[in-house]
Amino acid sequence: MVTIDLNGKVALVTGAARGIGAATAALLAEAGATVVLGDVLADAVRTTADALTKDGRRVKAVVHDVTDEAAWETLVAETVRAFGGLDILVNNAGIEETVFLADIDAANVRKLLDVNVSGMLFGHKHAIRAMRPGGIAGRGGSIVNISSVAGLIGHAGLGVYSATKGAVRLLSKAAAVECGRLGYGIRVNSVHPGLIETPMGDKMLADYVKLGVFADDDAAAGAFLTAHPIGRTGKPADVASAVLFLASDLSSFVTGTELVCDGGLTVA
Repeated sequence: MVTIDLNGKVALVTGAARGIGAATAALLAEAGATVVLGDVLADAVRTTADALTKDGRRVKAVVHDVTDEAAWETLVAETVRAFGGLDILVNNAGIEETVFLADIDAANVRKLLDVNVSGMLFGHKHAIRAMRPGGIAGRGGSIVNISSVAGLIGHAGLGVYSATKGAVRLLSKAAAVECGRLGYGIRVNSVHPGLIETPMGDKMLADYVKLGVFADDDAAAGAFLTAHPIGRTGKPADVASAVLFLASDLSSFVTGTELVCDGGLTVA
């Protein structure tokens, strides 16, 4: 029987207070990794970490804003000092805005770019510096970036969000090539979820109703359910399992790929 064993590995998961991030942190910890959970939602991330600690997992909660580069540098350094390394970075933190392009607001555009793109870039910079040979961790590793099917195909109302998630897709590929060519021993991949049952997913459906695309919540949920040929929308654990594979040595020959976790939405 093949099992995934992350004992001795140290992982950092952003946006880990709830949803995909929380499920990913839990699964990595269950596989044996020591996991640092970062999020701007201070109370929620501590509650999530406390629950995992009670289950005997090795975890730590940190209040972390991915848009603050200095905070990234501190977090990576403190993670390595506290736990002896950094082997896995899951760039999960992200925000969503459902708005027609004719109605976009400059402040909201900047916010999405700051969180979804700049936050990813800062994470790569400081994780790579730590993971590469000669870095404070120095043993290579795996970076997994959470993008979206919106980074692969277009959806009305998601133009700004799609722009940021498309950026994540190509950042992942560029980083994979760079880390490979430079001999860093760091793999970089992206995961592209479909509609996942999370607070962000619920917000998107509600926003579509407000925009008049769907008559009510039931109509919105039904339309998105139908769009997934597998017959259901996703759960955070579905995405967490994809991340676990990419974080583990089972994917040692996988880099620069986009793992689509969408119940068939993009192929229907």
